[in-house]
Amino acid sequence: MNQPADISTAKGIMAEFSASTGLAKIAKSPRRYLWTDAFAVCNFLELYRETGDGSWRNLAIRLVDQVHGTLGRHRDDDPRTGWISGLTEEEGRKHPTIGGLRIGKQMNERKPGEPDDDYLEWDRDGQYYHYLTKWMHALNQVSRSTGDSIFNLWAAELAKAAHAGFVHVLGAGSKRMYWKMSIDLSYPLVSSMGHHDPLDGIIIYHQIQATAAALSSTSGPDLDSEIADMKLLCRGKNWATDDPLGLGGLLCHALTILQLMVQGRFNETGLLMDLLDYSLAGLDACLQSRFLDLPADRRLAFRELGLAIGLHALERIEGLIAEKPKMIDNSPSIYSLVGVLRRFARLGEAIEKFWLDPRNRTAENWTAHRDINSVMLATSLAPNGYLNL
Repeated sequence: MNQPADISTAKGIMAEFSASTGLAKIAKSPRRYLWTDAFAVCNFLELYRETGDGSWRNLAIRLVDQVHGTLGRHRDDDPRTGWISGLTEEEGRKHPTIGGLRIGKQMNERKPGEPDDDYLEWDRDGQYYHYLTKWMHALNQVSRSTGDSIFNLWAAELAKAAHAGFVHVLGAGSKRMYWKMSIDLSYPLVSSMGHHDPLDGIIIYHQIQATAAALSSTSGPDLDSEIADMKLLCRGKNWATDDPLGLGGLLCHALTILQLMVQGRFNETGLLMDLLDYSLAGLDACLQSRFLDLPADRRLAFRELGLAIGLHALERIEGLIAEKPKMIDNSPSIYSLVGVLRRFARLGEAIEKFWLDPRNRTAENWTAHRDINSVMLATSLAPNGYLNL
């Protein structure tokens, strides 16, 4: 349960974020970044749920519109104009995600024929699949909160576009994914595959389908073929990681799977078991790095806070299993795994406490990534808007 002090702190963080990025008031050039904004939408929805104050839900919907109107269009420094999908203004407003969404990086994308520069690529625009799945989740949560299926329709259209752009066929006929694509999804910018991208895909596609069924929405694309592709891409995959952000993602995905199982929309208990198993191994390895002993200027808050959010997901996994034990009666090892994982609960509290200390938020590693750090801190303090389906 969220504590009043945590909600109060989250409100302050999100109010400041809204003002500083050009959301609270109409801004000519708002500062939009897809990953951060996906978490922000969920935070606004949670603050609305906690307080009953409709202004928070209005901010969530306004942020969706602003992201689509900014990151769904070509950049100001690009000779191309309009929606990156190529649709007319009117059709683009009806289908703002059908061409994907830009990351929101400071530099324009690398053009075809330009030399690769691994260092500069981090600052160049384009599209990331794992950012797009985060935005699908945010849109899905808006539909779940408001009952308006249009947001889930946009999530489904984004899923179709992202899948078509990132999944490609190799010479042998098997499929693989690109990690980063051009703004218009016409060519790869980074050809390697993201470690957890297929996992992100199969879970969010099921989530979108589940919401469409719950809202009795017959409009919008079917994702069955995309789910089949992701199932093949996930088969036999090793999800091991000792990266705090990646570990948090595994635990969040485990919770989503469990919630979809409750809804009768997911039946692969083996994947749930795998994610918990890899999470346990990764948490042991992560703690051995002794990252908690490092000073603030040698730590990346948003990566650690991703883990803290995942540990909140673990709390909810434990509660859901206790509430509905028959769901996993045929998988007793899941009970034991969750029990062992419980010993990491205090790790999330330690991360939050460290970054709530104002002195640690003066470090360059905090200020250089202020938006993403602060928004994910707010998510960790009030996680239900992001975690609960």
